[in-house]
Amino acid sequence: MTETPEVADRGDESAPRSAKAFWPSALRMVALMAPRKIALTWVFVLLVVCVVLTVYAPKVLGDAVDVIYDGVLSVWNDEPGAGIDFTELGRLIGIVLGMYLVAGVFNWAQGFILNRIVVAVVVELRTDVERKVHRLPLSYYDSRQTGDLLSRTTNDVDNVQQALQQALSQFAYSGMMIIGVTVMMFRVSWQLAVVALLALPLTAVVVGIVGTRAQKQYGAQWANTGKVNGHVEESFTGHDLVVAYGRQGEMAVTYDERNEELYEASAKAQFLSGMMMPLMQFLNYLSYVVIAVFGGLRVANGQMSLGAATAFIQYSREFNQPLGELAGMMTMVQSGVASAERVFELLDAEEQDPDPETPVSSTELVAPVAAARRGRVEFRDVSFGYSPQAPLIEHLDLEVDPGQTIAIVGPTGAGKTTMVNLVMRFYEVTSGAILVDGVDTRTMGRAELRSRTGMVLQDAVLFDGTILENIRYGRLDATDDEVVAAAKAAYVDRFVHALPQGYDTVIDQDGGSVSAGERQLITIARAFLAEPEILILDEATSSVDTRTEVLVQKAMNAIRAQRTSFVIAHRLSTIRDADRILVMVDGSIVEQGSHDALLEADGAYTELYRSQFAAGGAV
Repeated sequence: MTETPEVADRGDESAPRSAKAFWPSALRMVALMAPRKIALTWVFVLLVVCVVLTVYAPKVLGDAVDVIYDGVLSVWNDEPGAGIDFTELGRLIGIVLGMYLVAGVFNWAQGFILNRIVVAVVVELRTDVERKVHRLPLSYYDSRQTGDLLSRTTNDVDNVQQALQQALSQFAYSGMMIIGVTVMMFRVSWQLAVVALLALPLTAVVVGIVGTRAQKQYGAQWANTGKVNGHVEESFTGHDLVVAYGRQGEMAVTYDERNEELYEASAKAQFLSGMMMPLMQFLNYLSYVVIAVFGGLRVANGQMSLGAATAFIQYSREFNQPLGELAGMMTMVQSGVASAERVFELLDAEEQDPDPETPVSSTELVAPVAAARRGRVEFRDVSFGYSPQAPLIEHLDLEVDPGQTIAIVGPTGAGKTTMVNLVMRFYEVTSGAILVDGVDTRTMGRAELRSRTGMVLQDAVLFDGTILENIRYGRLDATDDEVVAAAKAAYVDRFVHALPQGYDTVIDQDGGSVSAGERQLITIARAFLAEPEILILDEATSSVDTRTEVLVQKAMNAIRAQRTSFVIAHRLSTIRDADRILVMVDGSIVEQGSHDALLEADGAYTELYRSQFAAGGAV
């Protein structure tokens, strides 16, 4: 129930982001797994064994080549006992096959463990995100598209999971392979090893230049994904309105514009990341040619054996392969880190002010106040603004006695909804204090405060589930009989029995099988069930037909008899019997009194009354 606050400037969220936060975000993403040290240790051990076996295998294979080569030479030289030593050759080949087999099993095992770690980490990340959204102030949602928030909590988290699952294992394996192969290359021939390492600076330059630019475009891609999701969400939720006003064309144009922005960002990101592999392959082939020529010359000059040259060429391939894989995985890493930045921005967002360390307990609140006198609300010199530069309410004073019905009227933006939002602590007052039964609401826990307050919003909000479950949302420990009693009080019972499954009828967020008026009655029954001391009705009957409104008003009169009620309404017919009517203009109460007294005063309320009468409104 938000009163069109001044929305903070979102900036151009689709603009390419700076890549300077790449490493902090990447390291933070990896650090999510830090608590699972034992499992990560096993992954490290298995990887080390796997890499050692894989790296040493070409050396043994080179020895096998030397056995064949020496055997062939002995035949050519007609030496005694000439021929290939197949026993030794078989032993070496068996060792090589065994090493590769064990390395493969260990590689699968570390991948399996690592994937389980990643899945568990992402589950925790989703939980952190879900809990975070409940700690964010209402102003956070006011300044952002719902679709963008959904994209951060779903698409971006999924992308982080994909990056961790596919890239992390490959990075660890490739990194160890590069180290191990480098050591073996220097053991075989340090001269050729130096030649092979000359490609590294060029590789670093390629990855640095292309990767930095791709990272910016991936940030723009995921930001534009959020904008597209936001537009689609608005199109779905407001479909009836779009059709009613014939705005399908305009919605399609807006979608095409945002989709085009997404396409351009995605195309640039894919183009840049797609350059990585061809450039890396070119450098690899260049390095391979140089090593083959230089190594061949050394064999011809007798400076190294054919087996050693064969082993080194294999090492050079195994050295370049992980380099290429790392470069190729940078595409996924850049995309994953861009998503991680968006998720971390959500997790790092400023939360609502915390509850006091020792909040006033329920017993302390109600003990000094007799049951019949609970629900007193007092505004003491309250000021509030959505931004410091634009105050909305200034120095508001108001006292509401228990059981009174206070109606709040005024033009759009006058501060009506903001006033009750402050009572609920959806926003914090800038100065002054709001007291409930003499207790400053800031000294109370939010859960305690809101447990004493019932709310019926202008838009009937329902959840996927049965009618019974939707009503029970007001008080989860309520029995079926209590739920039915609340339903009868709100006249829900009258139409429920006409449904095939009665109270077990399943409805979705849009109400599905029930009408707009019936949805409104269900939300009213939910408020009845909560048994609040303070009742807030925000345009509670604006979407109810005339016949249903009569029933609702009867039920409201009954529930308001023992409760403090704030009623926000534009139709003055719904508030004639209010104990006091507040007329708000620009955040200030300009008039207050009963319906008849305000008409006699011939002020702002009378002007509203006459404007509705002249327009044919229900007055």
